[in-house]
Formats: sequence, C-alpha cells, structure tokens
Amino acid sequence: MQELVSQMDNMVLRGEIPQAVSKFFSEDAHTKDVDGSETSTREEAVQKLTGFVGSIAQVKEITLLNSSIGEDVSMSEFRFHFSMEDGNEINWHEVIRREWQNGLVVNETYFQN
Repeated sequence: MQELVSQMDNMVLRGEIPQAVSKFFSEDAHTKDVDGSETSTREEAVQKLTGFVGSIAQVKEITLLNSSIGEDVSMSEFRFHFSMEDGNEINWHEVIRREWQNGLVVNETYFQN
C-alpha cells in the first residue's frame, strides 16, 4: 500500500488531482469535504475536482508535509496555496484520510484548519 499512497500523493503534488482520483478510486468511492458536501461515485469526484482545478489561475504551492499508513487506511497532510480565477487566494492546510480496499480508495475524507 505504501507504493499506492506514494503514487497518488505524487500525482497530487504535480497538480494531477482529478487524474489521481480517476486512477486510484473505486467506481463507488465516497468523498466527504469539510463543508459537508459529498460525492458517491468516482465520476462525481472527478467532475467536482476537475471543476475546482479548472478554476485555479496559479498554483503557488502544493507541499506534502507528512503521510501515514495503517491497515487499509492512509493519511496524507498537504499545504495548498492557489490563486483562483475569481481573484481569491486559497491557502489551506489539509489532511486527507483514505480508506483502501483491493488497492483502491473507497472513502476519502478531507480535514482542514
């Protein structure tokens, strides 16, 4: 599982977030965002993240701060800083908790501060 988590995190570091979801999520993967919004399929998650990434004007920082792997669970801690098309700045610290099954993510939850 270490290799899978590393591959997925490296795609996120390169800004390939929808592509990482497409590659590593199961078809019926669920996500839950900090605002309470949820997706219930890989396709919904890809669409949501494609829209988000498309609204970024400039990536100022994507840094992987830490990762941890347990039995079928991983946690990856990132710092993100984006300039958005609408002129807003997004600068957040996020922990992504992933539950894995048969080499694919089945649940992903986002925590920010």
